[in-house]
Amino acid sequence: MSKWDRRDWCRLCAAAWVGSVLSTSHAQRLPGNLARPRSGTVVVAVDNRSSFCYLPLTIADRLGYFAAEGVDVQLREFADVAQSVQAVRAGAAQLYSGPYSSTIALQARGHMFQSIVLQGRAPQIVLGVSLKTMPHYRELRDLRGKRVGVTALGSGSHRTARLLLAKAGILAHEVQYLSLPNASAAMAACRAGQIEAICYTDPVITALEQGADVRVVADTRTVQGNAEVFGGPMPAGCLIAPDEFLSTQPRRSQAVADAIVHALKWLQTAGPSDLIKTVPEPYFAGDRALYLAAFSRVREAWATDGLMPADGPSTAVRTLSRLDEGAALQRVDLARTYTNEFARRSKAKFRA
Repeated sequence: MSKWDRRDWCRLCAAAWVGSVLSTSHAQRLPGNLARPRSGTVVVAVDNRSSFCYLPLTIADRLGYFAAEGVDVQLREFADVAQSVQAVRAGAAQLYSGPYSSTIALQARGHMFQSIVLQGRAPQIVLGVSLKTMPHYRELRDLRGKRVGVTALGSGSHRTARLLLAKAGILAHEVQYLSLPNASAAMAACRAGQIEAICYTDPVITALEQGADVRVVADTRTVQGNAEVFGGPMPAGCLIAPDEFLSTQPRRSQAVADAIVHALKWLQTAGPSDLIKTVPEPYFAGDRALYLAAFSRVREAWATDGLMPADGPSTAVRTLSRLDEGAALQRVDLARTYTNEFARRSKAKFRA
């Protein structure tokens, strides 16, 4: 098995803006580890702790920022975003770390959840064209009739690819999308010439760039690239809570937000040695150099102060609507899908 054959590297970032992962049929499959937390503990559900998208959560935990704010936080890992949500709804967790768009999808189904602090201001999804199979590539229209590798059908990478190609006039059925569910399969397919393009996350993209295997043509790892793809700021990973928790536990909500904003500030200046000392060794998957290189590529994707950008929610719902997510999305009150109340106080506290 390749050292990169790990779901931890790719899955959650690839679904960073996909509200439809919370489909009704999927969400009804309850996770098995729904034990109630001990009294006084705040459990945060997350389906991929090692993902770059949620690195601020790990940093806050590893550097003791939660404890410094007087809150006992336990990170509990689940199989996917839908199961994280179900853990909160079942009382096994109080918050979950997930894509902002999931709050829109949940509220469209009558479940009141809000983002309380933004971790990622970009989904970190990249579209690259194979230099092996498309050496004479000129524009996106050249991908009509070609094979595009994605993390999974219906995933964030799949939908991002569909969005980009639709802008070029290419319909979904005019492209063959291939599911490449792990990093080793994705890199092998690209290097073997089995696909003409790949829409994926890091560290896969960074590894392919280093090997001169792809030409990046759309990049949501940067603020500018994110706006170019989605037409505005596209919020990604957030810390999300049900309205009931926010109204009954305002002090704990603030403490958790403070810790995350503190971690975001730390990430702005953290260097390679800081990461090596702080990030758990399994996150490196046996290749520290690649992890650090990928970190430098995605650095701009993290929020600086935890605040939701003013145009972020409208960009998210507009993007989801373009992909036939249903009329129910248009009835969602976006102002109730997030609050900047906690992050604003945290920003002032840490001068983030």
